[in-house]
Amino acid sequence: MNKLPPAIFIMGPTASGKTAAAMHLLESGLPVELISVDSALVFRDMNIGTAKPTPAELARAPHHLIDIIDPTEVYSAAQFRTDTRALMDDITARGKVPVLVGGTMLYFNTLEQGIHDLPEADAALREQLHVEAQQIGWPKMHERLAALDPITAARLSPNDSQRIERAIEICILAGRPMSAILAEPAQDTLAYDLLKIALLPSDRAVLHQRIEQRYDIMLQSGLIDEVKMLREKYPLNLDLPSMRCVGYRQTWEYLDGEIDLKTSREKGIAATRQLAKRQMTWLRGMENLTVLDCVSKDLPAAVLSQCVTKITKN
Repeated sequence: MNKLPPAIFIMGPTASGKTAAAMHLLESGLPVELISVDSALVFRDMNIGTAKPTPAELARAPHHLIDIIDPTEVYSAAQFRTDTRALMDDITARGKVPVLVGGTMLYFNTLEQGIHDLPEADAALREQLHVEAQQIGWPKMHERLAALDPITAARLSPNDSQRIERAIEICILAGRPMSAILAEPAQDTLAYDLLKIALLPSDRAVLHQRIEQRYDIMLQSGLIDEVKMLREKYPLNLDLPSMRCVGYRQTWEYLDGEIDLKTSREKGIAATRQLAKRQMTWLRGMENLTVLDCVSKDLPAAVLSQCVTKITKN
């Protein structure tokens, strides 16, 4: 029986220190390459609001799958899986260990568990759902999803129009909840010896404080000007996945005069905290995790220790 090659997942909620921990691995001299697992970092020109590593940081620690599409485009979990499998195979063939770092838990789950047999999109049904959403709003559509599939609804934001629409569509076409389908064994699972590190806070108040501080830094660094530039450069709208990223929708509403800056900030921080909560809900449902305290001052060293053990065992 062939021995499976090692791979490392570094997962956690926003502001948990994932990027710093991953960069520490690379700079420690371990034979690793970093792959970003973040549905916001794929977008070009969205740097401040996504807390994207700076050009200097990326020069020190290059990440695959950053800045690969325009904000007008869509990058699916299935496409992520295809791209990442190819990257992992290439990295392994060159004698290195792929380290996947980020907070998009759907991407991690799709990569590890494989693709499930979900119904294909139905244009007529989607149009019907879209019209209904225009009439009652996405929070009400989220309530409808909760009645059909409470497990899926619990991990989606009430304003996540794309995923709410797809989940309802699947429930209707399949005649059962999407979560039930995803709970079944998938085809072509990931053939790697995985170390799955979850960065979770021992004190959630500390994580919330970090989120607030980071959001204020984004504002001070020019988040509002960044959104202005994006709206001038690209034909954007609020239904695009890029503009559903936390911070961007709230800034858009401020620029349109719908809310004042204080309210925009408060809504942005609240949305980021909700994102972190959903990320932690995903993590609690995953198996075989190595959990580390993300508010510990020794976090990078703790991550390094776990990774050294995994790599040297192989």
